[in-house]
Amino acid sequence: MTPPPVRVDHLVTSGTFSLDGGTWEVDNNVWLIGDDHEVYVIDAAHDADAIADAVGGRRLLGIICTHGHDDHIDAAPALADRTGAPILLHPEDEVLWRMRHPDRAPDKPLADGDVLTVAGAQLRVVHTPGHSPGAVCLHAPALTTVFSGDTLFQGGPGATGRSYSSFPTIIESIRERLLTLPPETVVRTGHGDSTTIGDEAPHLDEWIARGH
Repeated sequence: MTPPPVRVDHLVTSGTFSLDGGTWEVDNNVWLIGDDHEVYVIDAAHDADAIADAVGGRRLLGIICTHGHDDHIDAAPALADRTGAPILLHPEDEVLWRMRHPDRAPDKPLADGDVLTVAGAQLRVVHTPGHSPGAVCLHAPALTTVFSGDTLFQGGPGATGRSYSSFPTIIESIRERLLTLPPETVVRTGHGDSTTIGDEAPHLDEWIARGH
């Protein structure tokens, strides 16, 4: 069977992350999955103009938020207003969303098991709470990839030391929802370098022992 003509585009944007009274400089990965005609954006971070340039003349089907931390959603309303695309967020992260955008609600909810289709390829929504209550990953089997947001990175789980996060919960999410994917699955993260499920799976016990 011929694989779908779908590709992943990537850009890095820079800005800040703020929560619990602190602010940090961050670089975010923004992922675009689609073809020459249509595309989804995963995590509209910091720079709506740069993301819109990466979308180009393609139809933007939606702006998917892997979670509600402000560095992953700060440019979402501006990009939505510019393109007419809906913003998709798991409802359990609306409390975080409202901290940044109190006057603009997301347009559509994401739920575990939802399937979004773009350019003939499917994106399956996988609810992976822990980094935040409504954190999700997007599994694209046709591309042998999963977009992990801040749930799983090269070297371990996402941070759980701030409000609305839980280390035991993120470990359970990773063990039950991500490490069960094929080992060759590429993990495209919210920050930093990509990895694979096979590279990360052997280290689960180390992360648990580390406890954070």
